Amino acid sequence: MKKTKSISTTIVFLVLLLIVNSCKEHVKHNENNNATQPNPILDSITNEIESLYDKAVFNGFAVSIVDSTGILYNRGFGYADVHKKKKYTENTVINIASISKVFIAAALLKAEEMGFVTLDDPINKYLPFEVVNPNYPDISITIRQLATHTSSIVDTDIYMQTCYVNKDDIPISEQLKRYELYYQNPSKNWMPLADYMRKVLKKDEAFYSLSTFPKRKPGALREYSNIGAALCALVVEYASNTPFNEFTKEHIFQPLNMNSTTWFIEEADSESYSKLYYDDEELPYYKILSYPDGGLITSSTDLSKFLIELINGYSGKGSILNASSYKTFFKSQLEQDALGGKDNFNVGLFIDKELAYNVIGHTGGDPGTNTMMFFNTENKTGRIFITNTDSKKENSMETMWSIWDALKI
Repeated sequence: MKKTKSISTTIVFLVLLLIVNSCKEHVKHNENNNATQPNPILDSITNEIESLYDKAVFNGFAVSIVDSTGILYNRGFGYADVHKKKKYTENTVINIASISKVFIAAALLKAEEMGFVTLDDPINKYLPFEVVNPNYPDISITIRQLATHTSSIVDTDIYMQTCYVNKDDIPISEQLKRYELYYQNPSKNWMPLADYMRKVLKKDEAFYSLSTFPKRKPGALREYSNIGAALCALVVEYASNTPFNEFTKEHIFQPLNMNSTTWFIEEADSESYSKLYYDDEELPYYKILSYPDGGLITSSTDLSKFLIELINGYSGKGSILNASSYKTFFKSQLEQDALGGKDNFNVGLFIDKELAYNVIGHTGGDPGTNTMMFFNTENKTGRIFITNTDSKKENSMETMWSIWDALKI
């Protein structure tokens, strides 16, 4: 979520270097591939990743490989709870940070299919409070601009200081002072999404800041925006007259049998929930007031089901959206001027496209979690990486990319 803005460019670039052609025809689809049926290729992947886990960078993580037919490989490594020696498995759940935004796009397109919105509608058609860039008060911000990060709404220091809530009001230790910003708000400051959005984006409200709105016309330039993503989810909520968490549950999670997935930690299975770590230090749990932009809680198994759906949707064979919606989902939305001169890069709706390498997906990062989810549009294979650890160790990036590179079959 919030860290994604600073690391996403590096992650996408490195992903390109590590994507290789798949030889998936040598791996038979097997939903029980973790245990009973030996497979030399999958065993080799496990052995390589176990050796990388032994470098002691990540306390626990899960990885998966999928194609249009299902899950090819799905496994956890290390610990979800180091102190209790509780294993991190493919069914361990954790916040996946900004990959959550891809679910906003799916919900938005479902709302359009149902006749609740159209992408080029002005957002103020649906919101109970007015949101305008005060530098361009006569230019409407549209839903599509929110979904492509071109709305001229940007994240600010005030937003960063207010959007996290310390779930259990646990003080931060001296070793974790770098995370103090994320835990300064007590649990009593939790509020509904609409209330928080109003405080941040409505003039004269408590968290309103002119710096949220740069002197740039809506639609002119892509600038990654967490608050804009959350606002898009709120538009879906008001347009459909259904809380966003319930809308996604009904139209995405349940149809895909993502039974361990939720937006709120109170609803997650506590026995399956991973601890969060900064190297060896355990981080307290937090909640996110702008939860749709980075608060989705899920497992490698459930997220794999969603990635399979995206791969099939890319081929016009998805189940939760029709072929036309998926075409819009993945269509390059922006002209080069709006992309700031990034060659061979474009965006769909809340999803990144590296055109030269045929890669589509998203990354995520929040305190104690880092995530990646991408698929290759040519060979129709996808990969997922989810870890419960932030790390300052020199070999952390190298190890992460080595794990990612090991997921080639």
